[in-house]
Amino acid sequence: MDSREEQQRRKREDRKKRRVRNQILAYLLTTVLVLALAAGIVFGVNSLLAARKNTEAEKQEEQQEKQEMIEEMLSEEEEGLATQEPEPEAVPEASPEPTARERLDEIVDAGIEAMPLEDKVAGLFIVTPEAITGVSSAVQAGEGTQQALARNPVGGLVYFAQNIQSEEQLQAMLENTVQYANYPLFLAVDEEGGSVARVASAGIGPVTDSAGDIGAAGDPVNAYNAGASIGSTLAGLGFNVDFAPVADLANVEGSIMEGRSYGSDADAVSGFVASMVKGLREQKVAACLKHFPGIGSTSQDTHQGMASTDRTEEQFRAEELTVFQAGIDAGADMVMVGHMSAPGLTGDNEPCIFSRRLVTEILREEMGFEGVIVTDALNMSAISEYYGADEAAIMALLAGCDMLLMPEDYELAYNGVLEAVGEGSISEERIDDSLRRIYRIKYADRIKP
Repeated sequence: MDSREEQQRRKREDRKKRRVRNQILAYLLTTVLVLALAAGIVFGVNSLLAARKNTEAEKQEEQQEKQEMIEEMLSEEEEGLATQEPEPEAVPEASPEPTARERLDEIVDAGIEAMPLEDKVAGLFIVTPEAITGVSSAVQAGEGTQQALARNPVGGLVYFAQNIQSEEQLQAMLENTVQYANYPLFLAVDEEGGSVARVASAGIGPVTDSAGDIGAAGDPVNAYNAGASIGSTLAGLGFNVDFAPVADLANVEGSIMEGRSYGSDADAVSGFVASMVKGLREQKVAACLKHFPGIGSTSQDTHQGMASTDRTEEQFRAEELTVFQAGIDAGADMVMVGHMSAPGLTGDNEPCIFSRRLVTEILREEMGFEGVIVTDALNMSAISEYYGADEAAIMALLAGCDMLLMPEDYELAYNGVLEAVGEGSISEERIDDSLRRIYRIKYADRIKP
C-alpha cells in the first residue's frame, strides 16, 4: 500500500514537473514570438519610412528636373536660340516665326503641365510670410522659410511694416526667399506714396507725395515720376509687384479713399493713374489697380465691416470704370477687386469679389482685361465676419478671380479649394487658366520681343 502511494506521489510530482516545464517552454515560445513580432513591426516601420523618404526624394528630384527643363527653355529664349538662322537649303514655304506671346505661352504651358494639382492650387494664393512659417514676425528667410515654401509653394508673398527693419535686411530676406522657392514668386508690397508706403515709411528710398497731393497739383508727370521712383526702389530691393496705384475716385462726402485717390474727376484721375502705371512698369514692377470697381464712392471701411454704395450702373460706367480702363490700357498687370457691395452694378448685395457679372462679364470680357485679377485681403472684416476662409476662396474663384490675397486661415482656404477641385465644383482647367495669366507676368521679362 505504501509502495502504491509512493508511486502515485512520484507520478504526481512527475506530472507537476512536466506542467512546469511545459509552462516555461510556452512562456519562452510566447516571448520569442512577441520579440519576433516586435522586430517585424520595427522592420516594417523602418521600411515604410525609408520608402516614404525615397518617394519624397524622387518627387523632389522629378520636380527639380521639370523646373530645370523650364529654365532651359527660358535660357534658350534669352540666348536667341529660337531665332537661329536655318540651314541654307531650298524651302518651299518658310514657316512663320512664332510671336513673343506664342513663345511665352509655350513655356508657361510646359511649366503648368509639370505642376501637381496641390502646387497649382497653392500657386493661386498670395499670403504673408507669417501665414506659412508660423512665426510672429518674419524678418529673415532661412531654413524655416525654405521648409515652409516646400510645404506651401504659394504664388506670392506680401510684406508689411513689421517685416522691414533696414534696406540690407529686407534685400537679403527677399533674395533668400527667391532662392528657396521651387517656383517663381510674386513679392508684393503696398507702396502707394504718402501715408501708405511700407518701404519709404521705414526710411528706405525717397518719400513720394500721396495721390491726393499729386492730383491736387494737377500734373500727371508727377504721378509718372512717383511711379518711376517707387518702382526703382522696389525693384532694387527685390520686389516685383506693387499694389498700386489707387484708381478709385473720391467722389462722395467723407470718401474712405480721401487722400489716397487722385481726386473726383474721372478724366483727370485717368491721366494720373495711367502715368503711375507707366512709371512702375518701366522699372519692371507689376502695377496693380485697386479697388475695382471703385470703393471711393463709400464712406464705409471694409477693414471694419460691410460697405456698400448706391451708385447706379450708369454712374459707374461713366466715371469709375473709365479710370480703370485707362489703367488697363496703360499696361497694368493686375486689378484688385474690392469687398464693397455695389448692387446697382452687380445686381445683389454680395461683396464685389463674389460677383461673376462684375469680375468676369464686365472686367474680363467687356473691358478686355487679360491680366491677373486678385482679391483684396480676405482677412478683412467685410469677408471674415460673414464667410469662412474656404467658402470665400471658392466663391472668389468661381466669380473669376485669379489670385486670393491673405485669407484669414490659409490652410483652410487652400484645402477648401483643393477639395472643390477634387469634387468637380471647380475644374482643374479653370485653375490652369488663372495660372497661365499668373505665369505670363512672371516669365514676361524672360522673353525677347
